[in-house]
Amino acid sequence: PPWGMAVNVYSTSVTSENLSRHDMLAWVNDSLQLSYTKIEQLCSGAAYCQFMDMLFPGCIHLRKVKFQAKLEHEYIHNFKVLQAAFKKMGVDKIISVERLVKGKFQDNFEFIQWFKKFFDANYDGKEYNPLLARQGQEVAPTPNPVPQRTSPTGPKNMQTPARMNITPSNIVRKNPPLARNGGSEADAQILELNQQLMDLKLTVDGLEKERDFYFSKLRDIELICQEHESENSPVISGIISILYATEEGFAPPEDDELEEQHPEDQDEY
Repeated sequence: PPWGMAVNVYSTSVTSENLSRHDMLAWVNDSLQLSYTKIEQLCSGAAYCQFMDMLFPGCIHLRKVKFQAKLEHEYIHNFKVLQAAFKKMGVDKIISVERLVKGKFQDNFEFIQWFKKFFDANYDGKEYNPLLARQGQEVAPTPNPVPQRTSPTGPKNMQTPARMNITPSNIVRKNPPLARNGGSEADAQILELNQQLMDLKLTVDGLEKERDFYFSKLRDIELICQEHESENSPVISGIISILYATEEGFAPPEDDELEEQHPEDQDEY
């Protein structure tokens, strides 16, 4: 690769070199041509992914980054992309994903303070066009504060997740690259099809994460209902009947099947 490994930064103490929240936002917005108004908006992880692309071109695929992320599982996806880039570049930093995606000021401010020092230690001053790099994608304003998951001891509000488009209309796609040395046009088409296949796989991954997230909510509700089933409450009975209702040809997944599909999810975050 054209770059070496990253220069690690371990200092997390507050010093005079630390920027204020306003100066930090100005740096992020100026560097990436964004319009963030609050530190909490960094909880989507998208900005960090693009900063890594600026520091180490080619270490991260910006196509994988959800710049329009508005839901917590989409933020988690972006931080997984960032974690992969950190691992690739040898960045010695643990990302507290579960805390950052909650959109709390202090957690996000501490992380951007560390990241600014990391950036300064690695940036070589080369020119970078952030809009071109993300193919003109606008960065969605992150809701603030991020809705918190409710306590498992009570009913949970379930919101219908926003459907993820496979090819959002606001993404400006590049034309298939021209084949070099007189290569056939078929080569360029193969590259484009491979990229589309990768996009589809990422979409499937996101949908599976979304499915498992809401399935876990239903499982928590089921456990609460089972604890109070002996009370013969009509409300509990009604909830249980809804939980166990199925459509023709549908079979709920078994616990063993879910564990086989996602054995790593429990320990990953």
